Amino acid sequence: MSTQRSQPEVPGSIAEATSSIHRAGTHSLLLEFADLSTVLACHQQLRSQPLPGQQELVAAARTLMIRFAAPHHISQARRSLERITVPELESTGAKEVVLPVIYDGEDLAELAESLNMSPEALIQWHTGMPWTAAFGGFAPGFAYCVPAGQDASGKTRALSIPRRTSPRTAVPAGAVALAGEFSAVYPRVSPGGWQLIGHTTEAMWDLHRATPALLSPGDTVRYEAVRPEAARSEAVRAETVRGSAEITPEAGDDAAPEGAVLEVTSPGLQMLIQDFGRPGLSDLGVSRAGVADEAAARQANRLAGNRPEAAVLEILNGGASFRAQDTVVLAVTGAEASLVIKDLDGGERPVPQRAAIALVAGDELSISTVERGMRVILAVRGGISANPVLGSVSADTMSGLGPAPLQVGDLLSCGAAAVGPVGWPEPTTLPEPDEQGRIQLRFTYGPRDDWFSSEEATRLAAQTWAVSAQANRIGIRLAPAAEDPAARPLQRLKKQELPSEGVPRGSLQMPPEGNPVLFLNDHPVTGGYPVMGVILPQDLSAAAQLRPGDTVQLVPVDPDFPQELT
Repeated sequence: MSTQRSQPEVPGSIAEATSSIHRAGTHSLLLEFADLSTVLACHQQLRSQPLPGQQELVAAARTLMIRFAAPHHISQARRSLERITVPELESTGAKEVVLPVIYDGEDLAELAESLNMSPEALIQWHTGMPWTAAFGGFAPGFAYCVPAGQDASGKTRALSIPRRTSPRTAVPAGAVALAGEFSAVYPRVSPGGWQLIGHTTEAMWDLHRATPALLSPGDTVRYEAVRPEAARSEAVRAETVRGSAEITPEAGDDAAPEGAVLEVTSPGLQMLIQDFGRPGLSDLGVSRAGVADEAAARQANRLAGNRPEAAVLEILNGGASFRAQDTVVLAVTGAEASLVIKDLDGGERPVPQRAAIALVAGDELSISTVERGMRVILAVRGGISANPVLGSVSADTMSGLGPAPLQVGDLLSCGAAAVGPVGWPEPTTLPEPDEQGRIQLRFTYGPRDDWFSSEEATRLAAQTWAVSAQANRIGIRLAPAAEDPAARPLQRLKKQELPSEGVPRGSLQMPPEGNPVLFLNDHPVTGGYPVMGVILPQDLSAAAQLRPGDTVQLVPVDPDFPQELT
């Protein structure tokens, strides 16, 4: 759902400067502008004077995404944007950063050929002019750089680089890449659809630095071609410097906790400490992260007598076990699994899920592989204690922020999150499938549904989608379900490249191949493929419990009302 601008009420307002305003789910607006400088000026204004209910801003190439605390703030924001004027963009204390690059990217030769250039000419273009770090996004330390001024030949030679048809699931850390008009460096291993032309050994994000991001908006960047031997020497020097830095608790001190109550005897496939994430840091490229199944986490904390947002354990596919170091009360919710307690005398007894459980020192709790759902949630009375990073103990699998995945022998202590008595047993929070065995997920169309014909937009909701094996905390790749003979990938109406823009949690992003990717908690802050729709926040817990092979029915709803559209 979008609004095209014509005659705004107040000349010079932010609303006047937009070419269109799109809804991006129930909580966000996507403002589209003609140029990057206007984006940055409006971002500067709204950052210093936030709108009512404004929680996050994400500046991008031609857009500014604003996320609000509640849907009703959106109508207020539309009125306010008619009155707030676009300010002059203020300059900041920028610096120059030289990035040594080994030009060995796997896309270099093919990309150069598609541009009718030699690889050497493409390298010369990339290194022959300064670049400006325009804005952050996608991931912590990821800076979108645009050509600044002229190249070495005295010409401005901005290129339009197409993204890959299908994004890679894992781009190496330090990869130097091109897409659209931008150049950037991937700070760590992450998915991505940019063209890889080389790599650098510079750390783009380092919590041991006073300013973790190497590049800030406004900085000048110069890429310098180097030999592999020179880069290795520089990497050793940089690692030595980083290794000598003092590691503070805020940076993630992993010292063993005091007063441990549980020992991990088997972590299963993946065991993570999670709270409710890091909202409000999208400008740094830091996604919200947090526990994937919020409904199950709140239920587990309620049963354990904790505050609703206390830190919990998220266990992928179950198959985990713990040994009690002291008397402890806990609750297990989320995906369905069998629970068994084995005492010191060798006796075993089953215990229920979704109820308070007491262990004494020496008891061992075993959680079976899940029978339904994907993620088991375990809450300890008092909450899981861990050192925060950027205000949260959440483990972000994309950025690497927060505690590392737990391993055998790790000890866990409880905090001070208990606020009341334990709760009574409760029913499951898992979604129930419909008559065809599909999990229904409600969504709103937009912000880029106009990139598809009305027939293709209807097909998104009409056909059945299957969860592929490519599913994790970053996102879930859907594919046409085999049992639906009419199902097929969707075809775009618009074929051009979309400049990178902010994407909210729950986005249904559409790569050119036509199969949607549903973004979960650790998703990138920005993306360069059109978002056809956004899953409702209250249905993301159900999405987090989808497993490969499950089928999904996407149900369109009005962004302003909970009922389904007819």
